Amino acid sequence: MPLMAQQHKLWYTQPARHWLEALPVGNSQMGAMVYGGTETEEIQLNEETFWSGSPHDNNSLTARDHLQEVRDLIFAGREEEAHKVLDQHFFRGPHGMRFLPLGSIKLKLGHQEVSQYRRELNIGDAVSNTSYIYKGVKYERTVFASLPDHAIIVRLTASKPGALSFDVNFNSQLQAKVFTVSSHEGISGEVNELAAVVDGVEQEGIQAGLKAECRIMAEADGKVERGAEKLIVTNATTAMLYITAATNFVNYHDVSGNPVKKNNQTLSALKGKPYQLLLTNHVKKYQEQYNRVTLNLPKTANSSLPTDQRLVAFSESTGSMGNGQSLDLDMVSLMMQYGRYLLISSSQPGGQAANLQGVWNDKINAPWDSKYTININAEMNYWPSMVGNLVECQEPLLTMIRDLSETGAKTAEVMYGCKGWVAHHNTDLWRVAGPIDGTTWGMFPTGGAWLTTHIWQQYLFTGDKKLLEQYFPVMKGAADFLIDMMRIQPEYGWLVTVPTVSPEHGPMGKQTTVTAGSTMDNQIVFDVLSATIQAAKVLGKDDFQFSIYNSQLSQLPPMQIGRHGQLQEWLWDGDNPNDEHRHISHLYGLYPSNQISPFTHPELHAAAATTLKQRGDQATGWSLGWKTNFWARMLDGNHAFQIIKNMLKLLPDDSKMREYPNGRTYPNLFDAHPPFQIDGNFGVSAGICEMLLQSHDGAVHLLPALPNDWKQGNVKGLRARGGFIVDEQWSNSKLSTATIRSTIGGTLRLRSYTPLKGKGLRPAKGDCPNFLFAPADIKTPLVSPELKQSAPTSFPRRNVYEYDLDTTSGKTYTITKQ
Repeated sequence: MPLMAQQHKLWYTQPARHWLEALPVGNSQMGAMVYGGTETEEIQLNEETFWSGSPHDNNSLTARDHLQEVRDLIFAGREEEAHKVLDQHFFRGPHGMRFLPLGSIKLKLGHQEVSQYRRELNIGDAVSNTSYIYKGVKYERTVFASLPDHAIIVRLTASKPGALSFDVNFNSQLQAKVFTVSSHEGISGEVNELAAVVDGVEQEGIQAGLKAECRIMAEADGKVERGAEKLIVTNATTAMLYITAATNFVNYHDVSGNPVKKNNQTLSALKGKPYQLLLTNHVKKYQEQYNRVTLNLPKTANSSLPTDQRLVAFSESTGSMGNGQSLDLDMVSLMMQYGRYLLISSSQPGGQAANLQGVWNDKINAPWDSKYTININAEMNYWPSMVGNLVECQEPLLTMIRDLSETGAKTAEVMYGCKGWVAHHNTDLWRVAGPIDGTTWGMFPTGGAWLTTHIWQQYLFTGDKKLLEQYFPVMKGAADFLIDMMRIQPEYGWLVTVPTVSPEHGPMGKQTTVTAGSTMDNQIVFDVLSATIQAAKVLGKDDFQFSIYNSQLSQLPPMQIGRHGQLQEWLWDGDNPNDEHRHISHLYGLYPSNQISPFTHPELHAAAATTLKQRGDQATGWSLGWKTNFWARMLDGNHAFQIIKNMLKLLPDDSKMREYPNGRTYPNLFDAHPPFQIDGNFGVSAGICEMLLQSHDGAVHLLPALPNDWKQGNVKGLRARGGFIVDEQWSNSKLSTATIRSTIGGTLRLRSYTPLKGKGLRPAKGDCPNFLFAPADIKTPLVSPELKQSAPTSFPRRNVYEYDLDTTSGKTYTITKQ
């Protein structure tokens, strides 16, 4: 195991007092929160397919009849009236189902007044440990969610023979039947198992279609007995618990599965496997993904503090020092790797996509139902998957997009009379594609289209034509809907989406978010049409109607710079320069897209900087994650680091928001909106990677946004577009060495602030010949005639050196500074 993996631990000197202090483990299918209790240990459980409701859709049957009325009202400047019509006829419900908690396993140990207590989560091997001394005996507990064996494994030991005794109980906030099991199919002889059958719930009139079964199999070198609703372990030195869970969910339209059979198969496969083999197989499988990337940044004495204390110390040191001399920069490395850990633990091939809380939720009514919010949050969950070298973790998202292309085809026809498919701002396990919640939030018909950009980005990073061929119909379906749905805006003559919103935000002078052709929509449409055209060329689709798509592209609105020097969020100049709203949707073109470049359109880059400064450096947790990426794309590492510092401020729990108004990170390092949303963890993880490597704007840019405080360090294994794996080492804030492995061959264009040398390296000339990291070919932006002459027309950036290198698949190349 690499040294960095061993050092990246979350650890504490007391048990968790509440859920936001507990430690997460997961294998995508199951999630668990480990409290580390001594009198009673709690392991709170989730199963990824345990949601309320059952198969259904939420398509309004009256929407289509009122669509033209809504468009006419919007084009007439009567958006508030259009809002009322939309609320009445487009939002008929239901509004999405919710992710449910399964329940908790309680181990009644009875250990009070313990000493030498420590609990930890080692994200280098995805193992949680708790240890303490009680009455002279050392007790240890190890918990991990096995990726290969599809179960949560718990091992308890005592240093004194026979000193381990405890009861195993299960309770749930939902209706549950708990009983013991002495035998089952697949295992010969007697077993000692506790089973719980947990009932799902209805929601908004959609009947419960799911039941979950949880099973706990106990083994010990002492005595194991079955009580009425519990297991009893006595006089043991070592005990093992094997925890499985399943539901009857098969897919979004089939709930005919057999959870008992699933659990029997999982437990039968576990029976007889030694603990060490289970642990070894788990660590091996996990580290196949985790160990691809390491980030080494300098440590201080604070690096060895318990994590909750370390978080406070980090915030205090950044507030008082400012010069970086005593900064615990390894905390930044930990946050980057923690995001990767959480993604590995919540999103694996064959499973469900990570939802708004990943795969962890203890509430019967989770915030926002813990659904998939696809106007930013679900997309953000997967930002670390490419640059963070976890490509396979994105597979569940792609599967969800494919499902939505099926349900969304019906939505497109029923609600809009359009070809292709659509999904709005939210979806769930049942892949509902109609609008949700209300017009202010839900009238966003480009949510599904945005999701399809993840398909194209995965191709750009990997060159995987098989994947592109598999998902091309999904991409084309999203593009076809947009082409069919857009209309000419009569005042400007541009082709725009209508009705739509700029997510959750409206312009000055309007009491609604409803609009036509928001800047974000225009940018998403540009990306979707452009990617579909490029994919058709890559795949040799000779029958593809290129002329139609190119014609539509040519009619899209250009980006516009408003009178305050800002990038306009709407077709007209309605931005409030004093507005610090958390959504900065019109900077989608800066990140995750590549339409705003300091090299090809510095005036747009300057406008993006103005917008970012107007919106400020404080925000909700997930918004800070996005802002980290924004400032990385601005090539301003110092500002990106300031955003990270703003995120790494403790919020002990949600009841203390008034005491800690700027708290954005909980004691277990979960991101605080508040409340908890996991997207901020993923966003900042991707942002840290983006500060160290970018490949979206015509070249692979080495150390593009390195803060002054990060004077020395190294990173290994980041992934760049073009199929390149990049290692970088730097000292005195300058690149020393880069080692680059080519996985598919092709020309590599390098960009650096430092002159480079290396075998085969030559100065770059002309446009980059490798289209996998080509810049976006956008329209020239329009500038407001009211723009003050004092407004900046460019944002400062350093001079760069560019080089080309012809590479061969499988070969590694070493580049050094001159």
